[in-house]
Amino acid sequence: MERPAVDVVVPVAAGAAAGLRAVLGRLHATLDLEPGDTLTVVDNLGLGVAETDVLVAAEVRTSYYARNRGAARGVAEWLLFLDGDVTPEPGLLDALFDPPPGPTVGVLAGAIRDGPPGIGAASRFTALKGAMSQEVVLAHGEWAFAQTANATIRRSAFAAAGGFCAGVRSGGDADLCWRLRAAGWELASRPAAVVVHANRARLRAMLAQRFRHGAGAGWLARRWPGALPARRWPGLVRWGLMRALVGALALARGDRDAATLGLLDGPAVWAFELGRLVPNRPMRRRR
Repeated sequence: MERPAVDVVVPVAAGAAAGLRAVLGRLHATLDLEPGDTLTVVDNLGLGVAETDVLVAAEVRTSYYARNRGAARGVAEWLLFLDGDVTPEPGLLDALFDPPPGPTVGVLAGAIRDGPPGIGAASRFTALKGAMSQEVVLAHGEWAFAQTANATIRRSAFAAAGGFCAGVRSGGDADLCWRLRAAGWELASRPAAVVVHANRARLRAMLAQRFRHGAGAGWLARRWPGALPARRWPGLVRWGLMRALVGALALARGDRDAATLGLLDGPAVWAFELGRLVPNRPMRRRR
């Protein structure tokens, strides 16, 4: 059975034109595109890369605005949203439609695998935690959703819902999935459709990512009462101190992995919880 056509949309806010071209080259090398499929890499910074598969959408500096613009460029039955820091594994597109989704399925949640632990503590921590795994958010019961690092959405459902909320930095994927669920669409998991996520190498970048995700969680909790409740700070302080002690003891006995988890668990969770306190909107451009 032939799979349906897919429009692949990838927002990129790379720091240089070379970075955007690297994303484009990696996707062309790993995606098994067939006639009827398209690939659109959306430049969210206005880098001015003249490529057929690049769409400039820098008016609003959010990935969700870029995804909406990229989705509007195609006509295929399904939209596959990927992040610019993932690498598809072979057979991704075929695996998404095996088995074929039923008529009430509006979202296909592909798998996200963290890259191998790097030299830095931040990369190792993320890999050990499996922090970006799709399984983490699919386990949220009624609040399950598909992360847009690997999410495929039926175009008719996407259009009827009005697409992503374009003005937010984080949480737009959960918000859209919950709106689709409220409209009667179902979410199906596709664990064999795998992308590999490149972990943040530096501690500061990893904590900034958690902080941004926290801002999205705070926005979602206000928009969807009952979803993603905040942790109580007194209990979080005690838990963080205990995790730091566990990490210090592991470091003393030479257990690198346990030490990494213990010492960074607290900072990672605190970054997430503190992120809830800030607005979930784009940062101002630097002059």
